[in-house]
Parts: sequence; C-alpha cells; structure tokens
Amino acid sequence: MNRLLALSIIGLSFLACNKNKSTEIKEEKPNIIFILTDDQRWDALGYAGNELAHTPEMDKLAKSGVFFKNTIATTPICAASRASIFSGLQERTHNYSFTSKAMKDEYMEHAFPRVLKKSGYYTGLYGKFGVKYKKLDSLYDVHENYDLRYDRKDITSYYYKTLEKDTVHLTRYTGEKALQFLDKAPTDKPFCLQLSFSAPHASDNTVEQYFWQEENNHVLENVTVPDANISSDEDYNKLPELVKDGFNRLRWYWRYDTPEKYQHSVKGYFRMLAGIDNEIAKIRTKLEAKGIADNTIIVLMGDNGFFLGERQISGKWLMYDNSLKVPLIIYDPRNKTHKDVDAMALNIDVPSTILDFAGVEAPKSWHGKSLKPFINEKNVDLERDTILIEHLWDFKNIAPSEGVRSKEWKYFRYVDDKSIEELYNLKDDPRETNNLVNDKQYQDVLNNLRAKCEDLIEKYKDPYALIIEDNTFDGKAFHWKVSNTNQKQTAFQILVASSQENIDNNIGDVWDSKKIESDTTEVLKANQFRLKENTSYYWKMRIYDELNRTGSYTKALKI
Repeated sequence: MNRLLALSIIGLSFLACNKNKSTEIKEEKPNIIFILTDDQRWDALGYAGNELAHTPEMDKLAKSGVFFKNTIATTPICAASRASIFSGLQERTHNYSFTSKAMKDEYMEHAFPRVLKKSGYYTGLYGKFGVKYKKLDSLYDVHENYDLRYDRKDITSYYYKTLEKDTVHLTRYTGEKALQFLDKAPTDKPFCLQLSFSAPHASDNTVEQYFWQEENNHVLENVTVPDANISSDEDYNKLPELVKDGFNRLRWYWRYDTPEKYQHSVKGYFRMLAGIDNEIAKIRTKLEAKGIADNTIIVLMGDNGFFLGERQISGKWLMYDNSLKVPLIIYDPRNKTHKDVDAMALNIDVPSTILDFAGVEAPKSWHGKSLKPFINEKNVDLERDTILIEHLWDFKNIAPSEGVRSKEWKYFRYVDDKSIEELYNLKDDPRETNNLVNDKQYQDVLNNLRAKCEDLIEKYKDPYALIIEDNTFDGKAFHWKVSNTNQKQTAFQILVASSQENIDNNIGDVWDSKKIESDTTEVLKANQFRLKENTSYYWKMRIYDELNRTGSYTKALKI
C-alpha cells in the first residue's frame, strides 16, 4: 500500500511538474497582435490628450499598458517606414521607397514575420503590406494584401471589399478578417497576427478625401474643429521654397484651404480612426470569448505622422515632429503595471520587441532595440543619444531630407540643397518655430549635430549598394566604373558646380543632368555649359541600381 501511495505521489508530482512546465512555455510564447495604422500621428488618440479623438479602446490599451510618448518613425512615409519595420533597418540601409521595384531579398531574408514563422509561430497578415515583395508565403501562413484603391475617384476607394455579398468599408473588412483568423488559428502553437489598416489615410484622388462608416457620424458632429496650430501666413512663409513648391502644399489645397474643407477633412480623419477603434473592441471581445486574452500581447503603432494643416501644409515626409512622431502602445496582459515612457522609441524597435516577447533572438543585422524591458523592468535605459531621421525618396515633388534628433535637439537639411538647414531646441521650442541655425550662440551645437549626422549616414550605408570606382573627367566626357557585383546600373546623375561649397551641398549650379536612365559608364559633357579657362569646377555623381534604388553621391572631384 505504501509503495502504491509512493508511486501515486510520484505520478502526481510528475504531472504537476509538466503542468507547470507547460504553463511556463505558454507564458514564454504569447500570442501577438500587431496593429499598424496609416498616417496616425502621435497625438491622434484620446489618451494623448486630444479632445478631437474618439478612441476609447486605444485609450484602454494605453492606460493598461505602456505608452511611448516619443516614438519616431525614422522615415516618415509609409513605403520606407514599413520596409524598416519588416527589416529592422534604417531607410539608409534598405534604400526602399515607392519607386523601388522591389525590396532586396537580402533584407527580407530576416524579416520579422519570417523569423517568427521559422521559430514555430503561426503568422498572418491582413491589410496593407506596403512593400513590393513577391514571397509573402515565406512570411505568413495566411495573408491577404490589399490597400485603399488609389485608382478610384469616389467612395469605392474604400468600399470595394465584400462580406457575405455586402460591400463594406475596408476598416470593417480588416476587422472581420482578424476575427476569422482568431477562430481558425491552430491552438497548438502561438500566433502573430499583423493587421495593417489603410485608415485614416485619405483617398488622394477624390474630391471628398475622407470616407468613413456611417456609425461614426456622431464623432465631432456638433463640434467646430479649432484652427491648426502654427498655421499663419508667417508660419508658412518660413518654409523653404522647395517645400512650398511641393506636394505638402498641394495637398493642403486638397484638404484644408477653405474652412469647409478643413472641417470636413479633420473630422473625416478622426472618424476613420474611430472606425479602427471599433474593430479593436471587437477583436478584444473575441480574445476574451476564446479564452486567450490573458496571453495575447497587443502592439499598436502608426506608420508615420501627419500634418493636419500646421504650417499650411498637409501630408508627411518632412522632418518636423508632426510628420515623425507616431503613437506606440504595448499592452501585455500578463503585466498589470502601467507606464508612460519618455525615452525615444523607434519604428525599427518594434520587430526586435516582438521577437523578444516571442523568446526569439533578433538578427544581429537589425538596427533597433527591444522595448520589452520597459514592460517588465524599472529604470530602463536604451542608451540612445542621437538618432538618424531621413526621407530619401528621389522624387521631384517631395524634397528629400536627412538629419538627426536627440531628446533636446533636432537638426536637418535637404538632400538636394544641403545649405538649407534647420536647427531646433525641442525642449524650449517643441513646435519647432524658431530656427537657430544662424544663431551664433548655437554654432557648437550645430557643428556637433552635423558631425553626428555624417557619422550615422556612414554607419547605416547600404552594404549592397552599387559602388562607383575610378570616376574621371577628361575634358570632353565623364567616365566611371561600377563595382563588380551581380547588380546592374540602370540610371545616373551628374552634378557640376562652380565652387567647392556648392558641390558639397549637392548644388549643380553649372550642370545638373537630373536622372538619366542608361547603363552607360561614359557621357559627353553637356553642350549647355562651357568650362572657362583658369576657372575651377567640381563634380560628383550617383547611379541607380536595377531595383531603381538611389545610390549615394561620390566624393567631389575638381575639374
């Protein structure tokens, strides 16, 4: 009898041990839902103190989880930002944007969904993938890639998907696909579901710009939206001409140039966000019904910020915080401690954070850091002093720019004319209205940030870029050799300047060939400029690869 009793005790201990072990595994491998919104700026939720935002469910997540108050999209445009989120890399490295033909395989080989899938996670995506890449099956067990229809000029830009023969708003469709995923996901492995809502992005090719579900008509219905901050003529006139002449101003005319348009567009923006909030509520209810809410982490972030009429512009792309700062909420139901975090978090931190929650080591090539310690620990220090901010898309209607940001300072310049610089003390001037670049008192700060910008540009350069070797000018023609790689040159640009200063600032005041599509490595001097005797000239060039990725300029050479 004693022997049987002993065996029974041993058996019960074995079961208890295995039960505890099973519980530990479950805790180590939580489910993860990553919600990415399109154009949601950092203060576009109620928890951030915005009285225009109707986001009760997002607010609950922020109040119960960790809210990162200073999250930066290192590149404030959806294509490049999403490429950074997938790859864990700065835009300077992956060099992907709208006109790129595809994301390089070398960088997507370590995309976070692929790493998760290989580690045993069941992965899914519904909504806007946002990056040209043909191997989605290698990233996701189930996926459906779609976005709002930019080719449509009416409400069907958002209303073209059907559920049970009813045409529904894209936000509702994405929410329903999430509920279906939760019903069908296997129970013997953890899952990571990525939901990429197209809202609140405007329908650019329509008169109305914003389309929302009727159920959200009540949002701001009897409210007069106050004028945007820093939106006077004086604020607008401070902008450089290359911004005034670009899409930021054009899209202001589309959305905000009359009081009627402004009221409609701002209300539409927040009503579309309310639609996403409604879907999050349904998803959380489903998690409770499935009994998995206590082991499902929810991460919510915007892909880039947005101008709602500030400076009399719209869109994103620029290096001001309106464009760079995004909301980031991490809700881990296993940890009940709420925090507001002041430290600068980055969009490239999200993949490292997701892998850390999953107990998977992040690829060493990634640039971001895990934010998981902020959820579980006290006195966390990212040891992050200065970050690189950039928007490098080579597109004539949107001026590319680059710079650095610290907690207190921001410096940036425009790639096509580096002499146009801006410097702001973010502590004293959070709205970035007082450009200190010409203030003698801050020249040491300016020079220090210029140097840090150059250092980070060098640190994050693309190791797979085509390299120009032995570029020369013989008086009649420019010649160059391309590094021996498997890639091909598809275009080039040559700048000729009358001074060292101009060429250093990428100003081709003597000749700017612009982008010329050709694989040639020799081009005759343009007829429109003649070299004067006893006069110094300087030149540099860059080339484009077969994916239409823009290379860096060579060092300036004297003619």
